[in-house]
Amino acid sequence: MGNCWPSPVVNHSPGTTKHYNPVPNNDARNEQSKSTENRASLPLPPPAKEGRGVAGEEVPPCGRIVTPNLRSYTYAELKAATKNFRPDTVLGEGGFGRVFKGWVDEKTHAPSKAGVGVPVAVKKSNPDSSQGLKEWQAEVKFLGKFSHPNLVKLLGYCWEDGQFLLVYEYMQKGSLESHLFRKGAESLTWDTRLKIAIGAAQGLAFLHTTEKQVIYRDFKSSNILLDGDFNAKLSDFGLAKLGPVDGDSHVTTGIVGTYGYAAPEYMATGHLYVRSDVYGFGVVLLEILAGQRVLDMERATGQHNLVDWARPFLPDQKKLKKIMDPQLADQYPSKAAFQIAELILRCLESDPKNRPPMEEVLEALQKIQAIKMKPKELKASAKQKQTAQRHQQSPGNYHHHRHGHTQSPVHHKNDGVARAKRPLTS
Repeated sequence: MGNCWPSPVVNHSPGTTKHYNPVPNNDARNEQSKSTENRASLPLPPPAKEGRGVAGEEVPPCGRIVTPNLRSYTYAELKAATKNFRPDTVLGEGGFGRVFKGWVDEKTHAPSKAGVGVPVAVKKSNPDSSQGLKEWQAEVKFLGKFSHPNLVKLLGYCWEDGQFLLVYEYMQKGSLESHLFRKGAESLTWDTRLKIAIGAAQGLAFLHTTEKQVIYRDFKSSNILLDGDFNAKLSDFGLAKLGPVDGDSHVTTGIVGTYGYAAPEYMATGHLYVRSDVYGFGVVLLEILAGQRVLDMERATGQHNLVDWARPFLPDQKKLKKIMDPQLADQYPSKAAFQIAELILRCLESDPKNRPPMEEVLEALQKIQAIKMKPKELKASAKQKQTAQRHQQSPGNYHHHRHGHTQSPVHHKNDGVARAKRPLTS
């Protein structure tokens, strides 16, 4: 079936109701698209029998989005651009479906043959996905509307034959999650980690300070993608939601997201604040510091939840060293690490009113970035590095798995675009 275009109508806010499943586990100014006529206009025509969306709702087999910012692709075009969605082009997989590597023309973004033009990431819906149409619409609604150096760029879409596809810029270094936790991944230096944290903070601060505030709602390390220079960009806007209006402090919505990163007040009440995102940022900042996942059932008893376990170490500069990522090998200024720890504690405050706004978090991180190692620290670090090299060269030495963590339950590859989210436990 080719494209079929129902009459477009103004879209509604992204749906939020989902069922729970237990999970154990700066160059240019920030710029918003010029006016409301650039906003995606998503069709919700009469139901058709060809497919079902969230909670069994019938959805039309194909549709169109009216926005000058995005290119409309046919299914056949994306099929060709990804070598017929061959397994060897898979970048990642999540609840929404799979992400494939494809190719488009660098200037026109027209689909091209493999290896010709520039690579892109093509997210293809799983026909059995319960997330489906509404999250696809939410992604287009927000990424089609905003432009910012720290938000992943959405190039186009396809809605045809009951399939929902999105085409993004390709992020060469994959996700922050993969670099922090995956065996054999390229280790991140202190300076690179700070660069990534600042980039992610700039993206989140932009969303929070737009004319109509946007709550990201799924801030986590797998949703922070990295380009070839380790510039961070936020991806996966399927759960994003417009913030409170008319003087309200929060919006009330169904509880979705990823367990461990979601703010406690949101989990307990469904009340979503702009600063609920700040809690998630604090969790990721802690992961960056410690090099460990927020949840890991293979860690020792009492250490399964990184936030609970690490919290007593954060306010004490001497104890802090015990939770620092060994991969850093003391190649960081202790003063900067302690200030990061203090910032994490502020972000993790139980009352959202006591958490700093993202603009303040960003400013703090930029000041911390200017802190350099003291001569004494440089000398001690060099000595430790030499000792470690001798140890590695000694007979019978072995390398253990880093951080003793469980693999992601979703996929095991460096994705060019982040996976879909896991539902929260009740």
